[in-house]
Amino acid sequence: MTRAMGAAMRRIHVGNALSAFGLGFTVPYLYVYVAQVRGLGAMTAGLVLAVFAVAALIVLPFAGRAIVRRGPLPVLLAALVTAALGALSLGFAGNAVAVLLSAGALGAGQAVMQPALATMIVDCSSAETRSRAFAMQFFLQNLGLGVGGLIGGHLVDATRVSSFTLLFAIEAVMFLLLVVVMATVRMPHSPRIGDAPGRSAKGSWKQLLGNRAMVQLCVLGFVLFFACYGQFESGLSAYGVEAAGISTSALGTALAANTAMIVVAQFAVLKFVERRRRSRVIAVVGLIWAVAWVAAGYAGLGHGSQEMATAAFISTYALFGLGEAMLSPTVAPLVADLAPVGMAGQYNSAFALVKQLALAVGPAVGGPMGAALHGPYVVTFLLFSLGISVLAVRLGRQLTDVQDQPWLGRSRVVSRGGASEAVPADA
Repeated sequence: MTRAMGAAMRRIHVGNALSAFGLGFTVPYLYVYVAQVRGLGAMTAGLVLAVFAVAALIVLPFAGRAIVRRGPLPVLLAALVTAALGALSLGFAGNAVAVLLSAGALGAGQAVMQPALATMIVDCSSAETRSRAFAMQFFLQNLGLGVGGLIGGHLVDATRVSSFTLLFAIEAVMFLLLVVVMATVRMPHSPRIGDAPGRSAKGSWKQLLGNRAMVQLCVLGFVLFFACYGQFESGLSAYGVEAAGISTSALGTALAANTAMIVVAQFAVLKFVERRRRSRVIAVVGLIWAVAWVAAGYAGLGHGSQEMATAAFISTYALFGLGEAMLSPTVAPLVADLAPVGMAGQYNSAFALVKQLALAVGPAVGGPMGAALHGPYVVTFLLFSLGISVLAVRLGRQLTDVQDQPWLGRSRVVSRGGASEAVPADA
């Protein structure tokens, strides 16, 4: 990695932390703000959450193409301005239409940030540093969300609309501050579709769908996000309250345990996963999450004391955090290595689209099950976790040796005395 790439990467990491810090201010309190503080009711609050998902699903197919043609930085700056306007207007919105339109702008901007920042990390990293760079991104995102949520919780007052307006204003300022920081980034030149005029958008998607390894990774990604991230604040929390009798304070402790596990374990597990097959690491995550669901089953379906049930439920979230820490330096770099030269933005956006689909479907399926069908809920997601391991092993058969074991490519290059950058291959 050159000095210029290192300087750009540091600014990108600062940007990740700032955006997560801003989102942490508002995300935990959005439902309360719309339903109670603005008095618009639970249905409107639910629609706001749905608008976030719908906005992301609408813009992401176009975001990938824009990133590939224009580069990630201009797309990121446009997304940040859009998100800032959405956040600020949401703080002043007093009726359902204004709230939904503002949420749409915030959701669209937030969704486009993810693949844009991921593509910038790809462009500013080498094969040697990419896993560590994505691990750092995930670490800073969780740290920013946790700190933002903690500070926001002390600033907010459900009896004063102005306190929520302040939160959304701070979020908007964070996005605009990020615009200033990212505008100073000097991105290294990387190939774009614009350099090859004959390639159409339809052809780009056809090429992506023709990449069997990428398609299998997208299927695996859907199950990952559906079975874990899509359950955190919906099905699993409902299950904890209804089946395990978990208090709201204990639920907050469980969420804190998840974040703490990620922050503490991220770089410890990085040393473990860097020299392991990526497909095997993902398979191990499936097994860890299966154990987490067993712990959740004990919490809600066992006959131990309330203290034991609470401890088991908190351990469920902690085990999920351990799996997340193992995935962050594994999955995102794999998406980058599967992308042909100049197509990282398209592949990152496609994977982000899959993530948004899973996050939209996950709560819709898991929420009602977690609240009412306690046994079937645990068994269903236990099987999904075991399915992750099966899908990961199958994915490993589609990957080249260098894609599954990236250190092999670095070792071969070093043994020849060449540069250490591995060229992504189309599977």
